[in-house]
Amino acid sequence: MTAMALLLVGTAPAYASGGADTGPVSVGVIGDGLKVKEVRALLKGWYPGARAEVFLLRNGKRIQTLGSWKPTESLEAGGHKFELATWPVGKSFRHGDRICSMFDHRSERPCVTVKR
Repeated sequence: MTAMALLLVGTAPAYASGGADTGPVSVGVIGDGLKVKEVRALLKGWYPGARAEVFLLRNGKRIQTLGSWKPTESLEAGGHKFELATWPVGKSFRHGDRICSMFDHRSERPCVTVKR
């Protein structure tokens, strides 16, 4: 598996860790139970200067920014180019909360559902 595949596997809920893709935009959550340690936003392709943010949806409404707009880092792994931004979170969330990512020049907004 490439580093990118290890970063964001699947499109299912995040029990302790998980990820979701919407086209070239992905969100990855690293955690333990309902506690999220880190969130990662990934954009497939090379877009130097791209910016990303991550936010929390509860009952379909955006209620909190978890990681404000941040420039991405251009990386290459296994012959694949991508942009990556990471945010330490260190917080617990409610069962059913959704953690989403977005990039400033893209319309996709993938989300991971936090579950017990």
